[in-house]
Order: sequence, then C-alpha cells, then structure tokens
Amino acid sequence: MTAFPNLPSARSCLLLVLLLFALSGCAAFRSYNAELTETINLAASGNPGAAAAALQKSHRRKRDLLYYLELGELQRLDGRFEDSQKAWLDADKAVQAWEETAKVNPGKLLGGAAGFVLNEKLGTYEGHDYEKVMLTTRMALNHLARGDWDTARVDIKRTHERETVIENLRALEIEKTEQEATKRGAKTAFKDLNGYPVQTIDNPEVNALRNSYQSAFSHYLSGFVYEALGEPSLAAPGYRKAIELHPDNPILEEALSGLDARGGGGDGKTDVLFVIESGTAPARVSQQINLPIPYNNKLLFVPVSFPVIRQEDPGTLPSAIRMGGSTATPTVVTSVDAMARRSLQEEMPRIMLRGIIRSTAKAALQYEAFRQDETGLAGIAVILGSILTESADERGWRTLPAQIAIARARVTTGTPYLEVDTPSGTQRIALTATGRYQVIALRMLRGRLFVMPPPGPPGDKPEQQASTPSTPQTFLAATR
Repeated sequence: MTAFPNLPSARSCLLLVLLLFALSGCAAFRSYNAELTETINLAASGNPGAAAAALQKSHRRKRDLLYYLELGELQRLDGRFEDSQKAWLDADKAVQAWEETAKVNPGKLLGGAAGFVLNEKLGTYEGHDYEKVMLTTRMALNHLARGDWDTARVDIKRTHERETVIENLRALEIEKTEQEATKRGAKTAFKDLNGYPVQTIDNPEVNALRNSYQSAFSHYLSGFVYEALGEPSLAAPGYRKAIELHPDNPILEEALSGLDARGGGGDGKTDVLFVIESGTAPARVSQQINLPIPYNNKLLFVPVSFPVIRQEDPGTLPSAIRMGGSTATPTVVTSVDAMARRSLQEEMPRIMLRGIIRSTAKAALQYEAFRQDETGLAGIAVILGSILTESADERGWRTLPAQIAIARARVTTGTPYLEVDTPSGTQRIALTATGRYQVIALRMLRGRLFVMPPPGPPGDKPEQQASTPSTPQTFLAATR
C-alpha cells in the first residue's frame, strides 16, 4: 500500500474535521437534485418563466455550464427563443473550450486519477457526453423555431464534429484508466461493487446503445434539415445513421427509402416533422458504500459515495396527432433516460478509481489518527468527517426530456390547426401548416402540454415569418 508521509497529527485531524463540517454547508456539498425540484415543479405547472427565475435566484453566486444549459431549456419552454439561444451560446462557449483542449491537450482533461480529496463536486462541471451533443441539437431546434434553417444546418454539422471529438477522447481515457488501475491494483468493474444497484445502468435497453452520446433523433433531424434545404446527398447519411443507432424502426427506414420520391414538392402539401418530448432526464443521487481498505496490515472500512440513477417517470406521449386530415402516431426514437444511464456506465471505471484512491487516503488518515490519539477522539472525528464530506457528484442537465419521439405527415398547406390526443382528451391548437417543410415541437411535462410553433418554413419572406406567433401555447393535458 502506498505510504502517506505527511499525514497530520491528532490535533490537526480534529481541526481538519471541524473545517469539513464548516464546508458541508457550502455549495459544493449541496444536493443539485434537491435544488432542481422546485424549478421543475414550477415549469410543470405551466410557468417556465417562474422556473427560470427560481433557477437564476439559486445560482446568483456561480453561473456555470450547467446553469446555462438549464436556463436555455426553461426559456425555450417559455417561447423565449432569443434568450434561450443566448443562454445556450454561453453554455456552448464552455463546451467549445473543452473541445479545443480535447483536440490539442487531451491529457489536461483526463487529469490525475486521484481526483478531489474531499468531494468530486468541487470540480468544474464539464457536462456529460450526451449533454454536449444534445446542446447543439437543441440549438438547431431553436433556430428552426425561429425559421433560421441555414444556421440550424451549421449546428447540425457541429453536432457530428462534436461526436468525433468525444469518441477520440474517451478512447484515450479508457486506456489511461486501465493503466492507472493496473498500476495501483484497483478494481474498476462496477458489477463487483457490493451494494451498488447494477441493474440501473446494466440492462438490455442501456446495453443496446452504441454509446452514450449518439442519438437517432439528432441524426434524423440532420437528415430532415438537409432534405428541406435541398441537399438529399447529405440527408441520406443522416437518415442512415439514425437507422444504425435505432434499427428496425419503420419511421426511420421510411425516411430513407422515400427520400427520392419526396423531392420536388409543389403538390400543395407541407412535410411536417413533429418532435414530441416527454418527462425529464433522470436524476443522479449519491449512495454511500463502505469499502474495505487494507492499510498497515489492518482492514479499515471507509465510506465511498457513488452516483446512482434514480428511476424517473418518463412521461406520457400523445397517442396520435392529426393535422389537415393526416394522422400520425408518435414513435420514440431516442431515450435520454437510457443515454444518461449509459453515460454513467461509461464513467464508472474512472469514478471508482478516484473513489478508491480517495478512500485509501482517508483510511491512512483514520489509521494515523487512532494511532496518535489514545482517546480515540481524533479517529472518530476523522470517521465522522469522512461520512459527512463523502458525496457523489449529482450534477446533470435535469430539464432535458426523458424521451424524444417523432411523427411525420404530409399535410395540406394552409391547414389552420392541429389536434393532439392526450390522456385527458384531444387538444385542438391553432397552428398553420406552411411551406414545403415544417418542424413543430411539443413537450409533455407531467400534466402539461407545451406547443412551440415555428415562425415559418425555409424560403419564407421575413415578413411572413414575423406574422406567425412565436410564443408557445400550453395546455393542461393530464393530471396525476
């Protein structure tokens, strides 16, 4: 076992623990999930503006990547697409800086395996891989909601580039983690972690994913945008990739097989893509597990916390959408819930390695405290301090939807409304089908339906786009 030559005295141990108790009240030790509960409840009640205000109030001191991710989502629900895009641009600056470092100096991001001695929450939040990719995808949706198809195309291209950066960095990280674990004789297989709910991140749905950051929805959306902009040669790879990520899905396969037949337009129809989202992304909660750590021929039990995915309600999708005599059935093509679980599965080896290294240091401190203080008070204080400060990082983009479905229909241009079949009945929404292609976004958040209509299709004149309402309509669609 590695020696720790500069361990503090018994008196220093007591002072250290007092400091840890003081630190326990700071932001680094708060529960992010608990903080987001009020925010999500306000949004689900139909008041995303108040939810954004609550988020801003709770982040007065520190506004980081995660703050801007959440804020942009809430403002999007509120129909404030300009504000939402500003927030997401701030978030994207942080992710772009991360990307640049990943390209030129990946070792800096991989860092030391020791992590943080006290608590991983003290580290800068870099975002989970699926969040980085979802950011540019949702920025593209914002551009489509404002009728800016060309800029949506730019964000779609950046989504693909971001996936490549993530893929390359994670390959290096796996190699480095394995090397470090071998050198230290540490086990990093979460399946061997007694007391950990393995089934939450190791199940058929999660394991069916190719990785945690590529989604069928993102690639289908790229295909649709390229098709709308008259670039079928680029649309086909997008549809094809979506099929690879979610095979045997008829709506994805039809998009590719019918691509040539749909070209040309001019038949008085609008090709409408409905993007239907429900629920919220799952929460990470901290679970402590006592690990046996050998030190100086003694077996000491040290608490180590690991993040666990908590089961969330994925929400309820509409059973059908009708517009202009056409009926479409939503089909789930991406589970953000499953992506979040796969992300944690991929992160667990390095989380475990850092936890083992951290617990070894705490075991050494505990041993020396008992050895130097005959009363045992210093040792007990160290144990209490370890329990108090040991908490897993619970941070994550919680306002993302749990699942994303799509539906597609050719609708008579000029149709003035759509109907959405919800568990509590049919909602009729004033929204006109315009242009050759259109994207309409809907979000089911607990008992409420948000509809975010676009201002116009590609090719519309600015005055035509400005005449269409941009504020989303909300409906009480169900109660539970």
